Amino acid sequence: MTVTPPPRATMKDVAALAGVSTKTVSNVVTGTVAVREETRRKVEAAMMQLDFVPNLSARGLRNGRSGIIAVALPDLATAFSAELLHRIVEAAHERGLAVQIEETATEPEREKELVSRARAHLVDGLILNPIRLEDSVVRYADRLPPVVVIGEVEQNRADHVRIDSRLAAADATRHVLSRGARRIAVIGADDDPSIATATSRLRLEGVHDALRDAGIPRDPALEVNRLPWSMSGGADAARTLLGRGVAFDAIVALTDSLALGALHTLHEHGIRVPDDVIVTGFDDVEFSKYTSPSLTSVAFDRQAFAVAALGLLETRMNDRSAPPRALTLSHHLLQRSSTDGRPAGYRP
Repeated sequence: MTVTPPPRATMKDVAALAGVSTKTVSNVVTGTVAVREETRRKVEAAMMQLDFVPNLSARGLRNGRSGIIAVALPDLATAFSAELLHRIVEAAHERGLAVQIEETATEPEREKELVSRARAHLVDGLILNPIRLEDSVVRYADRLPPVVVIGEVEQNRADHVRIDSRLAAADATRHVLSRGARRIAVIGADDDPSIATATSRLRLEGVHDALRDAGIPRDPALEVNRLPWSMSGGADAARTLLGRGVAFDAIVALTDSLALGALHTLHEHGIRVPDDVIVTGFDDVEFSKYTSPSLTSVAFDRQAFAVAALGLLETRMNDRSAPPRALTLSHHLLQRSSTDGRPAGYRP
């Protein structure tokens, strides 16, 4: 016996059950118009009860959009990427947008693939976090679909959301200087151009700014970069630093993952934090509060960052002719136990 499935619920069915207009249901589905929280909940409850699925393909035929955006980050394995993506996906869903996620660090060609999908109307816009301008499609932003750049790549071709990484790294360095540190190691940047990124360049410049202001000369022997920027990379970089036989009393790590790896290596070698060496990180990911000792780190509001990026992207999707805008979000240094005290210093 053939069983005929029940007819698919429509927006009219949802509107009738929720006691609202069809337009209100549409606004809830697309996220294009703000709807009162109480009304939105009634509509969502009716959609669940009726097993209503929006017909995004039909919607796309009407307005030329897929209802999907793409987000490309350099390294999805890091805690920072996971936390930022969580916020972006959350903010996108509130706007009725689905998110396609891509990793691009070692394969810049993936950015070009995303652009091709956007040109084929498979995605409506892109949020890109390139590691270097010279490797990124952002160089050709005048020929791109709607794009928002996030992160440290400095450019004026596309809309951009960032924090001032150079100033933030300088603030972290000034903090350890205020604790009495004078031999400050940097984990995450050095003079090797083959592995330098926009982030490592800017944050290293910030460290140099603070040292110069304090009258302390830069020492390249105290600067170490190891890829990937992960906990294992940080541990390896700290081992390299110790192997050079140089004295130091502070480590400014350019991410929290690098800092955590460095803490592990210091502990392995009997170097106490913060008694011998003080350590700072960058990004204030969740684990930084739970390390032992807890990690001082540069923090910023990731929710505000995600909302700003989505806001710029929606504006760009609606008006391709507007001049590019750049938003710089504020940051602050969260002081924790890893810099609590005046370090005695490590002497090889």
